Amino acid sequence: MITQQKKNYQKELDWIISEVEKENERTLGKQTLLLHACCAPCSSAVVEYLSNFFSISIYYYNPNIHPEAEYMRRLNELKEFLPRFPSAEKIPLIADEYNPVEYFTATNVKKEPALQKEKERGERCRRCYLLRMQKTYEYAKKNKFDWFTTTLSISPYKDADKINTIGKQLEEEKGPKFLTSDFKKRNGFLRSLQLSDEYGLYRQDYCGCIYSKQNMR
Repeated sequence: MITQQKKNYQKELDWIISEVEKENERTLGKQTLLLHACCAPCSSAVVEYLSNFFSISIYYYNPNIHPEAEYMRRLNELKEFLPRFPSAEKIPLIADEYNPVEYFTATNVKKEPALQKEKERGERCRRCYLLRMQKTYEYAKKNKFDWFTTTLSISPYKDADKINTIGKQLEEEKGPKFLTSDFKKRNGFLRSLQLSDEYGLYRQDYCGCIYSKQNMR
């Protein structure tokens, strides 16, 4: 039996960044990156790392988050954190409209009740990744960003294979390039915990959607 070798997304990211650095040296500037963010803790280590190579804008689009008070708490935490963080003090934050109907429509979870009981990393989550990454891609394309990616892969509860597969499929539409990622690697997740402690960031105890909250309990 032949087993498929697991992709090394960190190695691929290293190669991409080496090419980006060469281009930055040639143009005497940084390429632009639209970074989808789900919260301040997940953004912290990712921004610290990528700000060395890209001119970043953060895109907060998360209609999956339940309830609205939780959505606003995470958004406000991000707004307050960025100006305090040396790596992010001048990074623009773009907050899209909060419309949970978009989440329920994209995942079809109400009509497929089995999805409601799934653990994280399943099909419900894949559809949620796709919704948020598609929206990020569309914004990046409309506003002529060079690259787009998401902070989602920094979480050990997120499926990096699904995230990167979606990103590569979107990239094929000839818009901005997708920045491969598995940000939890090389102690990325640990670094996010350290920065959360250092800056006193609110760390939620569930992913965001109503089903992740119910299943956690």
